[in-house]
Amino acid sequence: MKVLYFDCFSGISGDMTLGALVDAGVPENFLTSELQKLHIDEEFTLSFEKTQKMGITGTKAHVELHEHHHHEDDSDHHHHHDHRNLHSIAHIIEGSDINARAKEWAMKIFREVAVAEAKVHGTTIDKVHFHEVGATDSIVDIVGAAIGLDFLNVDKIFASRVEVGGGFVKCAHGLFPVPAPATTEILKEIPCTYGKVDSETTTPTGAAILAAMVDEFVTQPEFTVKTIGYGLGFKDFLIPNVLRVMIGESESVEENDYIHDRNLLMECNLDDMNSEDYQHIMDLLFDRGALDVFITPIFMKKSRSAHKLSVLIEADLKESCLAILFENTSTFGLRISEVDKIMLKREIRSIETSYGSVDVKVEIRNGSVGKWKPEYEDMKAIAEKYNISLRKLRQDLNCEIKEKL
Repeated sequence: MKVLYFDCFSGISGDMTLGALVDAGVPENFLTSELQKLHIDEEFTLSFEKTQKMGITGTKAHVELHEHHHHEDDSDHHHHHDHRNLHSIAHIIEGSDINARAKEWAMKIFREVAVAEAKVHGTTIDKVHFHEVGATDSIVDIVGAAIGLDFLNVDKIFASRVEVGGGFVKCAHGLFPVPAPATTEILKEIPCTYGKVDSETTTPTGAAILAAMVDEFVTQPEFTVKTIGYGLGFKDFLIPNVLRVMIGESESVEENDYIHDRNLLMECNLDDMNSEDYQHIMDLLFDRGALDVFITPIFMKKSRSAHKLSVLIEADLKESCLAILFENTSTFGLRISEVDKIMLKREIRSIETSYGSVDVKVEIRNGSVGKWKPEYEDMKAIAEKYNISLRKLRQDLNCEIKEKL
């Protein structure tokens, strides 16, 4: 089993994560070319520098923001870059051509920040306007981290206790004790250490990467280290301001080939709605981050025909999805239960075929490929381009994919 370990003895930030991933083997050119697919490359230049921090050789990531000389009529455009909300960030990420799994992970990281900011400011995630983490450099950090982790394709991610630092930090609330409010919220339930240095060592971006991506926080996982990467920070402390990433192989055997998770299931019965409204509600829920939304025909009392609307979500989306359901359906109440979810291990692979590149969802069992399925949106685009049926296309693609998996 291939594992990755974030050693956060001196904290973690977005740029340190990028530097560490590149130092551990993610090609610079690959990362920069993938980030260009966001179509905001006119806003930044990403570069990497091999240098030292207190004698430790590593990689420092530099995100240089381009200066814009705006006329009065486009000043709002510049303001928009620094105050994007979750919807506008999702539009940038989902509208790009980066790998589907990297998209999913980037949005998962951004939602960690959105939930924390909403809690701190007493609002909802759709009303949160990001500042530092909505600016271009943080979009580069977060999406770049997702792209890098997707490239490394590890089976499990571990992390150490997280050093958050000490002293005070300047934020939107004025001077505030380290860690900052949003960082504190994100790091709930995550083991931390405090006060090694009198400065902020963990940023909201770094904390969100850990909260979204780490499977387990341990002092030291048992694995054979193959590669070590160091991401260098910009500040100088009494200890090396570096993030260490170690990649290797674990000989431990997991209990089975399944992924276990716990989610919330929200359900309501509807017998007095126009069925045309359901698609709109489903779109709203999926846009908010629902894992699944489905409708089941049922019979209610007095044999009235109706529909059961079911929504599977992560726990942090409870309040926002409640608001959507109460505002957009006719229900006066709903049921919420915690459910165990068991999934086959899978990954998205980009396969080159005679029709072009196709994303394929692949099951991994006992370290080998099981069943697979070409992504529907890719097949739909190809079928329209070549004017062939999906049935014929599916037959052709499955023959080619079988030979390449």
